[in-house]
Amino acid sequence: MKRTLEPELMETTAQARAYAEADFEAPHSRLVTLFQERFPEAPRHAHVLDLGCGPGDVALRFATAYPGWMIDGVEGSAAMLAAAEVCHRRHPGLRGRVRLLHGLLPDCRLPRDHYDVVLSNSLLHHLHDPSALWNSVLRYAAPGAPVFIADLRRPATETEARRLTDVYTRGEPDILRHDFHASLLAAFEPDEIVSQLDAAGLAHMRVEIVSDRHVLVWGRR
Repeated sequence: MKRTLEPELMETTAQARAYAEADFEAPHSRLVTLFQERFPEAPRHAHVLDLGCGPGDVALRFATAYPGWMIDGVEGSAAMLAAAEVCHRRHPGLRGRVRLLHGLLPDCRLPRDHYDVVLSNSLLHHLHDPSALWNSVLRYAAPGAPVFIADLRRPATETEARRLTDVYTRGEPDILRHDFHASLLAAFEPDEIVSQLDAAGLAHMRVEIVSDRHVLVWGRR
């Protein structure tokens, strides 16, 4: 099935609210576990960059798991950042360690030249030009820094995309169901990601299928 582009940003308040309020407990908790398994010697104290942080739930989970981390989350959608502010107000103890920044890759200006860890979840499939992500990794990840990129992977058929949408967004608002289906169609296949990494000079990174709908890219800068 050919890739079908979707808008790069979820810019409406309704989209941001639906995403922020959706039940991502299982997949987002698993992200932390997957990171810990692949980087058991990750730094306990680090400046961390979360590319495309969305409503900020993943950044909060990593901040909880790693109390010595200072996380900068960058997001292009103002509506998503507003949802993230609401989410973060529920965790006042973490606010000093998670900073939310508005910016579009690859041209945004960040507070630090390099970061000790670079994370990203569900950003790659939104990008019309995937090199924006890989160039940002090259620009901001310090030498030897863990790089951990999770995203959806495109199903082989439209039928499979609709099945996955029915399974994983059952009971969610129609707008979330629509956006999830569109994201599946916009996602990349693992072989396509391998080609992107090779072109970016990141061929040493591993590409790993970790569920029926997710792919993981990980390694060190």
